[in-house]
Amino acid sequence: MKVVVIDDAGSTGVATVAGITGHGNEACLVSASSGVDIRTGEGLPEALENCSVLVDLTGPPSLDDGVRTEDSGLVIDEEAVMETLCRSTANLLSAAAAAGVKHYVALSVVGVDRLRESGYFRALYAKESLIRQDRIPYSIIRATQLFESAGDIAEAATEDWSVWVAPVLIRPVSCADVATLVAHTASFRPLLGVREIAGPDEIGLGMFVRAALTDSGEYRRLFIDDRSPYFGARVRRHDLLPGADAHIAPTRYGDWLDDRLAPGSRDGHDRPSRLPAGGQHGRE
Repeated sequence: MKVVVIDDAGSTGVATVAGITGHGNEACLVSASSGVDIRTGEGLPEALENCSVLVDLTGPPSLDDGVRTEDSGLVIDEEAVMETLCRSTANLLSAAAAAGVKHYVALSVVGVDRLRESGYFRALYAKESLIRQDRIPYSIIRATQLFESAGDIAEAATEDWSVWVAPVLIRPVSCADVATLVAHTASFRPLLGVREIAGPDEIGLGMFVRAALTDSGEYRRLFIDDRSPYFGARVRRHDLLPGADAHIAPTRYGDWLDDRLAPGSRDGHDRPSRLPAGGQHGRE
């Protein structure tokens, strides 16, 4: 079975391809660098030739979805994100149908159903709706915040050299664990629904970001404020948490940080390797 993975050249795509081949399937990674433009549809017919399963990893929030300002952090152009996501998804669905794809797997974000009225999440929910309404059998995997995304979250929330985040709870998950679930899902029957994946630890968003800043040797001041948006959306304390039936991945954030600082990994600088007990202004 041939599986095509569409990604923005991120590490999730590479790990997903490895997982799919581990299930005994043929898999290839497609991105803009391989000559495929999902916004226009250019190159999609050739990329999806003889494809049985399409894995769409495009869409989770990134700094590319807005403009960074010193005074307001990341400012999301909601209409532009909506237009881009919907047009790209429509192109993928059309090309998949023409190629005879029998299973469409999409990566989304936990909480998108609760935050669909604002920010980036309104566009992402619209993308999910297009997939659900199409005739191709589908599976949607909603993931919590990736360990690897903490730096981007901090950048998006930085205003005048300070980081402002809302007092919300999260259960961050590793990119590798998400890729494992996506690869498994792509290798079996469509879910015809949504499955969530989250990490084992429930922590405050502020603590998550502070640990990442400390790990990278940064000491920007961090403030907790309930008026702070999350990629353009106003969030309540439990909006970013998964449901009770979510798949709980095994990798803990503290262990992941420790592995990055183990001898022979990355730069080996002598920095704190565990989640901090405090260090942020305000209260979680």
